[in-house]
Amino acid sequence: MTTPWLHIVGIGEDGIAGLTPATRAVVDAAEVIVGGTRHHDLIDGDAERLAWPSPFDSLIDELTQRSGKRVVVLATGDPLWYSVGAKIGRHIDPAQIVYHPQVGAFQLAAARMGWSMADLETLTVHGRPVEQMIAFIQPDIRLLILTTGAETPGQIARFLSERGFGKSRMTVLAHMGGKDEARFDGLAESWNHEVPEFNTLAVECVAAPDAALLPRVPGLADKLFQSDGTMTKQEVRAITLAKLMPMRGALLWDIGTGCGSIAIEWMRGARYARAIGIEPRADRRAMAAANALALGVPKLDLVEGEVPAALDGLEAPDAIFIGGGLSEQVFDAAWAELKPLGRLVANTVTIESEMCLTALHQKHGGQLVKLSVERAEPLGPHSGWKPLRPVTQWSLIKR
Repeated sequence: MTTPWLHIVGIGEDGIAGLTPATRAVVDAAEVIVGGTRHHDLIDGDAERLAWPSPFDSLIDELTQRSGKRVVVLATGDPLWYSVGAKIGRHIDPAQIVYHPQVGAFQLAAARMGWSMADLETLTVHGRPVEQMIAFIQPDIRLLILTTGAETPGQIARFLSERGFGKSRMTVLAHMGGKDEARFDGLAESWNHEVPEFNTLAVECVAAPDAALLPRVPGLADKLFQSDGTMTKQEVRAITLAKLMPMRGALLWDIGTGCGSIAIEWMRGARYARAIGIEPRADRRAMAAANALALGVPKLDLVEGEVPAALDGLEAPDAIFIGGGLSEQVFDAAWAELKPLGRLVANTVTIESEMCLTALHQKHGGQLVKLSVERAEPLGPHSGWKPLRPVTQWSLIKR
C-alpha cells in the first residue's frame, strides 16, 4: 500500500490557528512547505520553503522531485474547489496525497450574505478571462465569483450595466475570517469602490424591463451575433444543439464555424464545455472571436484551414457539427476521430450537399429531416409569412 507523502492543506486568513490539531501536526512535521508569500507569512517552522514556481506548470516537477519527503502544499480555503489541489490531483497518484479541507471563500461568502449554496452559481475569473461570467447573467440569479484583482468588480459591474442589469446588487468581501475583513456594497450601475486585490464578489442579478435575456438554453436571437448573413438561424440552431447534446467538459468540432453561433451556444449550454471552430476565412474567424467574447465564452478555440486537412492533430471530439465544407471525405475524416457515443450533425441548404447527406444517410443510417421555418414580417399595412431557406439535417450517434 502506498504511503502518502504529499499533504495539501487548506488555510484561511486566521492561519495556523484555524487548522485542526491533526492538520497542524502535519504542517509542523513538514520537511518542505510550498505556497505563496501570504501562505508562508501565516506559519512558522524550519522546513524548506518553496514559492509558487514560474511557470506554474512546473509545480508538478517540483513536487515529484521531492517524493519521499514530507511535503505540504498550502492552498487558500478549500484546496479542491477552484484551487491548486485539483491540478495536482490530475498529475500525481491520489493514493500519494492527503487533502486537508478548509472552509473556502464560497462558504464564507454565502454565510456573510445569508445565501443558500444550493441556490446560487459559483464561478471563478481568477487568472481566467473575466468575460466568462457574462454567460451567467440572468434575472434573479445569485452569483459568487472568485475575482482576478482589485479592478475585476468594476469590469463585472460594466458587463451587468451594459446588458440592462445595472440595478444588480454587488458585494465585495475581502480577507474573510481575518482581522482585516472588509465588505463593500453597491449597485452595478454606480459601482465606484476601491477594493483589496484578493476578494470574492457576490452578485444578485436584477433585470430592467429592457434587459438582454441570454438564457443558457440554445436558441439565442440572431441579432446577438455579428454575422455576414451566413449563420445557422435561431430556430434551426436550437434543434441542432439539441441533437449535439452539450455536456459538461465535452469538446465540439464546429466545421465551417462562420460567425461561431453553434460553437458559442454549445459552450454556453454546459459548464466547461469546449469548442474548436474550424474556419478558412479570417473575417469570419474575427466575427466568431468577437461573438464569443460578447456572449461569455472567450475560450472558443479558432483554427484556420480547410477540412479535412485542418482536422489533423486536433483533440478527439465528443460531438461534431458540419455547417460548411461537407463532403464524404470530410465526413469520413471527422467520423474516424469522433469518440464513442459522440454525436454528429450536418446541416445544408444546397441541393448538391443534400444529395451528399442522402447518400451518407443511406450508408450510415441516423436521422434525416427537412427543417422549414417561416417568420412573420411586415407586408404593407399587414403581416405575411417569409420563409427561410429550408435546411436538410442529418444526425447520428456513434455506437
